Amino acid sequence: MLRTLAKLVRSLLPGIFLFGFCIGTGSVTAMAKAGADYGMALLWTVLLSCLITFYLIVLYGELTLVTGETALQAFRRHVHPAAGWFFVVTLTAHVCGSVIGVMGILADVCHVWSRSLLDGGIPPLAFALFFVSAVYALFLDGRMRVFERVLAAVVAVMVVCFLLSLLVTAPPIGQIARGLLPRIPEVGDERSAFLVIASMVGTTVFSGLFILRGSLVQEAGWTLDDLGVQRRDAGFSAGMMFLTSASIMAAGAGTLHVAGIRLESASQMVSLLEPLAGPFATGIFATGIVAAGLSSQFPNVTLLPCLLNDYYERGRSLRRGDYRVMVLAISVLGLVVPVFQARPVAVMLVSQAFGALVLPATVAGLLYLGNLRSLMGPHRFGPVRNLLLAATLLFAVLMSTLSYRGLLAALGGVRS
Repeated sequence: MLRTLAKLVRSLLPGIFLFGFCIGTGSVTAMAKAGADYGMALLWTVLLSCLITFYLIVLYGELTLVTGETALQAFRRHVHPAAGWFFVVTLTAHVCGSVIGVMGILADVCHVWSRSLLDGGIPPLAFALFFVSAVYALFLDGRMRVFERVLAAVVAVMVVCFLLSLLVTAPPIGQIARGLLPRIPEVGDERSAFLVIASMVGTTVFSGLFILRGSLVQEAGWTLDDLGVQRRDAGFSAGMMFLTSASIMAAGAGTLHVAGIRLESASQMVSLLEPLAGPFATGIFATGIVAAGLSSQFPNVTLLPCLLNDYYERGRSLRRGDYRVMVLAISVLGLVVPVFQARPVAVMLVSQAFGALVLPATVAGLLYLGNLRSLMGPHRFGPVRNLLLAATLLFAVLMSTLSYRGLLAALGGVRS
């Protein structure tokens, strides 16, 4: 029995990695804000995003199973080497901004939480130094098996905490069911709702998940005979994304939305939830935020070495000296917010802009590669897949347009 369970968990490790990468403090903030501002009215956005994520994970995985090439290798060989470097550079820029934001929120959450235990609390910089050092020490170990086990444990803690918070703060079932019907809430500025939708999609339909999928499939040793296993793994990952995201949204909807309190950051929930849901719920949610931050921070800091290994076909070793310098530099970015005691608005805006830029290119690249007869042979995409990918591409362009409008508006606000 235990052996069967262990085998099942090993078969789901690629999906667990993608799930942990996707659900971070950015997702927590976006989903909690959606719940606080609009109740469960935008739950349909989460469902749609997770369905798109599932579909793209499956197709990018199948691309590797059919061709033996990962996405970066296929772009380099069948499009142009610059196409591969486009994804390396833009995804790295995106996660650098994410590292700054994730560690800033993580340190702030822990500081707010610690004030309930100690007079004045522990400074955010102390938490940031601890978490940055812990993640970097895990990277220096260099063993992917250890990395995967730690990530799986952190992800498990995160899921349990957010599901428990759902049980404590859940809104009525009818409200949850109505949230699955696509509509734009009539509460507040319509443009704000569109921006929230764009941010929710951006945190779920993340291009890094799809570009890394091929290397994870190769590491798992899957072949064309494992198409069913690959789809099950992708379904597990996307399903957990939906369940966790919905739980976070429900926490905001069942407490802050009912009280008419709007949310600006995830760290606010630690202090705001206590009078509404009690210290137990606050502790659970705060633990979930910490686990979410760490689960995304592990893959964030190792993304560049993983992409370079993939591009140059170096295997999965992370023990190169130049990789240690790269990861140290990226990890230190996590100290920016606590040291300067301010949100690095410009860096975060650039990071979001890169994220909005990459998604349409990711979908368009898959559409091109999937129709190359010389690459895909008899497995070339058919009319149904092409139609679904074309619709996904249009959706990605729409979300990118909304994101850029939000960025321009935010930049205008910063300048004024």
